[in-house]
Amino acid sequence: MINRHNWRRTLEAICIPLAALFFSLVLFGVFCAAVGANPFGVYASIYKAAFGSWRAFQNTLIRAAPLMLTSLCTALPARLGLIIIGNEGALVIGGIGAVAMGLAFGNAPPLVVQLAMALAGIICGGLWIGAVGALRHYRGVNETISSLLLNYIAIALLNHLVGGPMRDPSSLNKPSSYPLAEVNMLGTLPGTRVHYGLIYGLIACIIAYFLIQRTTFGFAARTAGGNIRAARIAGLPVGKLTMAICFLAGSCAGLAGMVEVAAVHGRANESLNANYGYSGILVAFIARHNPLAATLVAILMGGILTSGGILQRSHQLPDATVLVFQGLVFLVVMYSESLYGRFAIFKEPAITVSSQPSAVTV
Repeated sequence: MINRHNWRRTLEAICIPLAALFFSLVLFGVFCAAVGANPFGVYASIYKAAFGSWRAFQNTLIRAAPLMLTSLCTALPARLGLIIIGNEGALVIGGIGAVAMGLAFGNAPPLVVQLAMALAGIICGGLWIGAVGALRHYRGVNETISSLLLNYIAIALLNHLVGGPMRDPSSLNKPSSYPLAEVNMLGTLPGTRVHYGLIYGLIACIIAYFLIQRTTFGFAARTAGGNIRAARIAGLPVGKLTMAICFLAGSCAGLAGMVEVAAVHGRANESLNANYGYSGILVAFIARHNPLAATLVAILMGGILTSGGILQRSHQLPDATVLVFQGLVFLVVMYSESLYGRFAIFKEPAITVSSQPSAVTV
């Protein structure tokens, strides 16, 4: 009986998001038709740009790597009942910390520099979102608002540093930090153009799933997320759980910032603010805050982000059209949250027990 109940819940968790994505495609098709583009041609172009060839799929995987990491910044706190959307800020801060560390220890062996940059990104991002957890626990500040506002502070700090103390004088039109040495950059997987950041994302999602679903720490976090008052009565350290979860969430987004500067840009500049953090929020919600499901959703979302250029060239649509698609997906997915538990097919049939005494034959 328990296994069948879990099977029904799993089926519900798969079918409703898929239906939401399908309905989002329909709405996006209506939008494309309204602006004069053939919806089916747009869909074909998105598929071609994202999965139509091995080269296209590699571009998708490159975009998916930071999305896997930033999605955890929302997915992990959600298990504790916290809605944190400071992914972009943590990514930016992590990237700044990674560049600073890479420049400071640029003469060390490459592996040491890369590990130092990863550690700096993890710590900086973790402390950034950890501050959100502290404000929530000790001062009762809403974590959604505080994390959102911290995004703007992080972006302003990035612009200040790359335009001032960290600026490379040779970067004229686009203020940037000094570049990382080529030898200290993250390499690519053998035979591909995909950098090792994808491996970081996959490992982080696997560890996060194991931590939440297979450890006493994760059980305590899920218990507190279900009923924080009951968790306090049971003696669970809610404050420590909040701080730990927020630090881990921010560290994942900070690592994404390190991946971007050490594998893609090679320096810190405004390109670091590429909206991967905001897209990571959408990935987390579509995946129902499941770290393993987030890996697949991140690949799908990475393909959508990759298709912006081809939509502009082939259909004369703005490059930001993919943001319209993301917005529609987010709205529909948020609405679909109200549908869980409302379909009879996903409910366990009620067991009726007769109150009449059975006849006894002598």
